[in-house]
Amino acid sequence: MSEELKKKIVEVLETITDPEIGIDVYNLGLIYDIQVVNDKTVKIAMSLTTMFCPLASTLPLMIIDALKEKLGIDADIDIVYDPPWTPLRMTEKGRVLFKERFGYDIVEEYARSQQETRE
Repeated sequence: MSEELKKKIVEVLETITDPEIGIDVYNLGLIYDIQVVNDKTVKIAMSLTTMFCPLASTLPLMIIDALKEKLGIDADIDIVYDPPWTPLRMTEKGRVLFKERFGYDIVEEYARSQQETRE
């Protein structure tokens, strides 16, 4: 049951778009963990692209509202910053969406910047 519910939760998360980036919270890699407590409650650990994200209070509420409306479940959202979010957390779909939207592969750029920092 919990795997099926997790799949439905992910489908809902894919409908919640980060308004600044235009990519959903799941494929952006902001969702770190989904724990199904029971068929009416879920715990989600998520991060933000930055600790100073202006959407820090908005995005969790969007998730809570969507899960309640679409699946009838309550969500307990825990914002975590460890480990910090990086583009490496994005799904393949997220990378494609980002590249279509902004014209470059953010993961390649991030990896290149990390390489240059080490040199």
